[in-house]
Amino acid sequence: MYSLPMLLTWMRVALIPLFVVLYYLPIEDARFWSGVAFMTAAITDGLDGWLARRFGQTSKLGAFVDPIADKLAVGAALVMVAAEYQNLWVTLSAIVIITRELAVSGLREWMAEHQLRDVVAVSKLGKWKTAIQLTALVWLIYGGTLWGVNWGALGFPALYLAAVLTLITWVEYFRAAWPALRETLR
Repeated sequence: MYSLPMLLTWMRVALIPLFVVLYYLPIEDARFWSGVAFMTAAITDGLDGWLARRFGQTSKLGAFVDPIADKLAVGAALVMVAAEYQNLWVTLSAIVIITRELAVSGLREWMAEHQLRDVVAVSKLGKWKTAIQLTALVWLIYGGTLWGVNWGALGFPALYLAAVLTLITWVEYFRAAWPALRETLR
């Protein structure tokens, strides 16, 4: 409960209201600081799991809370950018990503109940999708220019790529689970 990996996971949950509030504050650089808060949450996404495995501090609670924390943070960020940009492709990307996250979470839960969790373990492409998605969201939350780079403009194609990878991994996970799902339909 009080291991460093668990504290990082809980910190990610606590950063959600912070990056949302910062985003809407009527102060200079609010979106920059919101992006920094979300980026901090995104960094803890991989760090907590790595630390838990590295130092043997994995737990059932951590395995349960970590993906929920991830989905809460990403879901909040996707809703924010969809509302901000009011762009068909951003909104569709947000819908695809959120829908896939819910569907795959449900699938993983079902597979775990049938002792088949490893069948739908996170793939390398799933990790790439997550990294691109988190990067796109940091850029879109900030939405400005820094060091001569328009990060907001880079966020759009990165989000669209994340949505495409989301669809591909969604199909991969359901294809891997299909034999077990088919057996229960009989």
